Amino acid sequence: MKLHFYGADRCVTGSCHCLEINGKKILVDCGLQQGRDELDNRYLAFAPGNIDILLVTHAHIDHTGRIPLLVKNGFHGRILTTRLTADLMKIMLLDSAHIQESDAEYENRKGERAGREHVDPLYTEQDALDVFKYVTTCEYKEKVDLCEGVSAVFTDAGHLLGSASITLELEENGVHKTIVFSGDIGNVDQPIIRDPQLLKKADYVVMESTYGDRNHTEVWSYTDELAEIIDETLGKGGNVVIPSFAVGRTQELLYFIREIKDQKLVKSTPNFPVYIDSPLAKAATTVFCGDLRGYLDEQALDLVKDGTHMFTFPNLNLVESSEESKMLNMDTTPKVIISASGMCDAGRIRHHLKHNLWRANSAVVFVGFQSPGTLGRRLLDGVEKVKLFGEEIAVKAKIVNFQGLSSHADHDHLVEWIKAFDPKPAHVFVVHGDEDVAPVFAEELNSLGFHAHAAKFTECYDLAANEMVSEGYISERKRTAQKSRADNLYAKLVAAAESLLEFAKRCKGRPNKDISALTGQIISLIERFRE
Repeated sequence: MKLHFYGADRCVTGSCHCLEINGKKILVDCGLQQGRDELDNRYLAFAPGNIDILLVTHAHIDHTGRIPLLVKNGFHGRILTTRLTADLMKIMLLDSAHIQESDAEYENRKGERAGREHVDPLYTEQDALDVFKYVTTCEYKEKVDLCEGVSAVFTDAGHLLGSASITLELEENGVHKTIVFSGDIGNVDQPIIRDPQLLKKADYVVMESTYGDRNHTEVWSYTDELAEIIDETLGKGGNVVIPSFAVGRTQELLYFIREIKDQKLVKSTPNFPVYIDSPLAKAATTVFCGDLRGYLDEQALDLVKDGTHMFTFPNLNLVESSEESKMLNMDTTPKVIISASGMCDAGRIRHHLKHNLWRANSAVVFVGFQSPGTLGRRLLDGVEKVKLFGEEIAVKAKIVNFQGLSSHADHDHLVEWIKAFDPKPAHVFVVHGDEDVAPVFAEELNSLGFHAHAAKFTECYDLAANEMVSEGYISERKRTAQKSRADNLYAKLVAAAESLLEFAKRCKGRPNKDISALTGQIISLIERFRE
């Protein structure tokens, strides 16, 4: 009964953890590393073909973005998640695959001229589609038997439509344990979705800590504050550019802007145009308009019952083609542009930043977490110039950090969430927090009477014995490329050894000559490198 840590350990993105029990390996999430967290998304610290089951907490790419790579490299097990997460995940993985293919095509065009080797995309759209051969779904609070000695229950985490914390009941060799994977814990009082549901019982908790060091700026009215920014900027003749994640955050913004329009809060340009420049956002909004029974909060349910469309209002424009997107920057009419990606490291938002960052009368409004190393974080940190598409752009626009819209629980609500467990868990593993956040939050939990620590990459913990098996290491993004590569190569060696062990276990019953030959080769290899 062992727990392995393979991602988002002392960093925020790339979520991936593995439970080993009764001869089975159960993975929880398999996300992309993003921003400063990214080391090598092609590398998985385990053999994909040895994973039996994958559980998915929610659809965001930092929790799902490497699932097509997992399937491409040999995973053919069961994938279980909630119904709406499956719907959103399909949209997001296809979009991610399109980005992977486009990036590879761009690199190959440059590389051909420079004489470099051909680059393959991380995965293709077909790889993304192949994922859904293995997907099964469940609803909140439904108990699902996974394998011998393991059952799962998904509980609303309040972070994104369909998001969940996952409770696993474990039984092995007469030992029973309960472990909760928090997933991303949601903020309170968000529109559309419910507040995170508190859990009461667990021996172990794997807990996120994204905002473990700070609270969100208190906002008495999201609608009023956003309206004020829009009114001021459009009144000066500028544009409001909002980098936004296409799934979840964009729909929340539409919800608020519908309220702003209904209440006539923007005086300078009452019928101001709003452009959603993201085909992905359009596709995701169709999911938000589907069967949401069991997922909406009370206010949103009342709107639906009343026949009100949560996301429709006058002068809303959905941009499809790249040509239409380019035309937005040729149109001098003051407007609101909502575009992906939310951290500004890819997508159409970079074009809109190129055309608006240098304009003192425009505003760029951030409405979500900006990971260290991303363009979004650099802008929030006050950089004076940025380079976009090979051109240096001065930052003159007003930069606004609208933290009230965060979909993550802040420090106080994270503490409230973990305090709900009674009695206290035997141990709390703190993950999904930067190196300067996760350990500090773990120490705070210790001061509150919990036993906690910030897990490290490749760490292994024995849940039956409640003790560390191997400590793992910190994948520091700022160390030299040579050192980072050395860490990656070492982890690949360990993964290869685990794969070899799994293969050896399956050799029982094979002809003696084959077993003897394989044994000789392994011993010879060990002796060769021991010298």
